[in-house]
Amino acid sequence: MRPKIGIALGSGGARGLAHIGVLRVLQEHQIPIDFIAGSSMGSLIGALFANHNDINMIEKLAIHLKRKYWLDFSVPKLGLITGDKIKELIRILTHGKNIEDLPIPLAIVATDIENGQKKVFRKGPIAQAVRASISIPGIFVPERVNDQLLVDGGVVERVPIHSVREMGAEFVIAVDVGMVDAKMKVKSIFDVITQTIDIMERQIYHQQIISADYVIRPNVGEISTTSFTNVKEIIDEGYRKANEVIEEIKESLIQWENHHGKK
Repeated sequence: MRPKIGIALGSGGARGLAHIGVLRVLQEHQIPIDFIAGSSMGSLIGALFANHNDINMIEKLAIHLKRKYWLDFSVPKLGLITGDKIKELIRILTHGKNIEDLPIPLAIVATDIENGQKKVFRKGPIAQAVRASISIPGIFVPERVNDQLLVDGGVVERVPIHSVREMGAEFVIAVDVGMVDAKMKVKSIFDVITQTIDIMERQIYHQQIISADYVIRPNVGEISTTSFTNVKEIIDEGYRKANEVIEEIKESLIQWENHHGKK
């Protein structure tokens, strides 16, 4: 009997587009995904995949969509980007659905900036939850949901392994597109902000990542979080890395089945 498989898609801005390549490999090798949890960019890609959007369409959209269609700069107050355009785009791509309506169960992780607590969305409008989860502090204006002011889920759970286990996943495949130990060149205020957050996340990350059954780490650590100019290369790296380890994942699943089948 196979385990219930969950995939945890981590935060990382543009680096998170590598999730598309990873998901393509899992789909090609018919690895079933029963649950998805995503932080930041992982929540966006996860929502599209959970909605059964065609993986080819997701990749083409990521490669060809111009920034003017999803970026709306504001006068700096709580953030540099208003986020209304990306929210509306997400709403369109997920057909205005609520999270509970998705074919694959999804959890979206955000952070309450006022008390530092994790907020996990399991129901409600997909667009609102993803908009909250991708709100990199200082770059995107935080998303107000009821009485909570929410920012990037990666602040509290860079790779949402615990969140996907809480959904019922027995075997967790984690996809980490964070810095790890790579050195990234800082060229803009956006890099300063995102690099600072990456550094702050590291300690929490090392405590959390050990609870995954398998971790896929595409080699994208040197790429800037805001580098949406080499999208194809990022997606290809996700595909390359997942292809490299797919047989190990299958073997790990067999070992899980053998171990739990004897109980």
